[in-house]
Amino acid sequence: MTFALSALSLARLDGVDPRLTRVVKRAIQLTTVDFAVIEGVRSDDQAYRNWGKGRTAAECRAAGAPTSYARPAEAKVTWVRRPLNTRHRRQANGYGSAVDLLPAPYDWKATASFDAVAKAMREAAQELGVAIRWGADWDSDGYPRERGEADSPHFELAQ
Repeated sequence: MTFALSALSLARLDGVDPRLTRVVKRAIQLTTVDFAVIEGVRSDDQAYRNWGKGRTAAECRAAGAPTSYARPAEAKVTWVRRPLNTRHRRQANGYGSAVDLLPAPYDWKATASFDAVAKAMREAAQELGVAIRWGADWDSDGYPRERGEADSPHFELAQ
């Protein structure tokens, strides 16, 4: 079965580095499970919102984030040390260098589906000569989640 990115997923790739965009578009052709692009370029406001989840006002203040973004009762969704260090923000070249992908059936706990998307992303990246990293296997050793890596939707250009 062949999948295609929806119009909404394509729109969410606006502003993402063309190399990573090509990888995502190729991966949807290679994957065994459908997936959606849930986030590409992130605004500063969204970066602060995400960073504040699972953090106290004191933690926000210490990291230079407005304390109004603190949401200690919510689950933490980002592990960057500083709120604006996310690769989803536009980088010096004017593009975001990260995407978040969610495989069908759109279940955050379906690790096998995330693994299938990661396999397609790795194959597409290799085919296109683009180095990427996956948030569930930061050290790229082929063993996802072995050291608590938990950002299964996240893919970014390797530096």
